Amino acid sequence: MTDISKTIQKWHASFKKGTDFDSWGQLVEAIDEYQILARRLQKEVQSSNSSDISEDQKKTLGKIATCLELRSAALQSTHSQDEFKLEDLKKLEPIIKNILTYKKDFPFDVQPVPLRKILAPGEEENLELEEEDDGGAGAGSPDSFPIRVPGTLLPRLPSEPGMTLLTIKIEKIGLKDAGQCIDPYITVSVKDLNGIDLNPVQDTPVASRKEDTYIHFNVDVEIQKHLEKLPKGAAIFFEFKHYKPKKRFTSTKCFAFMEMDEIKSGPIVIEL
Repeated sequence: MTDISKTIQKWHASFKKGTDFDSWGQLVEAIDEYQILARRLQKEVQSSNSSDISEDQKKTLGKIATCLELRSAALQSTHSQDEFKLEDLKKLEPIIKNILTYKKDFPFDVQPVPLRKILAPGEEENLELEEEDDGGAGAGSPDSFPIRVPGTLLPRLPSEPGMTLLTIKIEKIGLKDAGQCIDPYITVSVKDLNGIDLNPVQDTPVASRKEDTYIHFNVDVEIQKHLEKLPKGAAIFFEFKHYKPKKRFTSTKCFAFMEMDEIKSGPIVIEL
């Protein structure tokens, strides 16, 4: 399977995951997934290194990104009339799945998201935070978080002869606007090449403290599958989430992942 085929598989898996969340009424998770996928498609549209995707196909990907943003906005709106509906979005599944061979007209009269610089993690969030009132929640808050969320961390697996248990200690994350993040936590998941979860998804408790540009967690996450049982191509994903009082939902600010060949004893720094 070529690299572009694997990438398209991941796009399709992410699209399906988002629409599944949407249909189940898990709106926060659906919004997060739609926004992550829209960002990935936008990055592909702006890439000058991709010779596998034609300019027309990039335009189609850009239009899909627009529809994802429209659906995400609809889920956050109190006015449901004339909003972009889930059944409309589902019409795009065969397009994203078969983007290399799709030749028909796009089903909706939308334009690709205007080309813009791909912002570093946190830059888009800063633009929104600057619009909030200075007295908003999180501004000038103390170094320690007053509220603790228990999280959904799972216990260590029983040991088995010849099998390796994997414990990941999340120490801290560095962000330039760390002090403005409200109730931050990290969602840890293990996914295969198609983006399918291999283990139960785990959430850390809300961070223990923040210091300068760092948010400290200092928690151990027990991966719920022995290392030898993880399939080739699997990866461990870390999604940093925080609460947005103005929009009244929890948002994924940035994410990172670690592939199997990166797993080793000792400290490791993962780029966001």
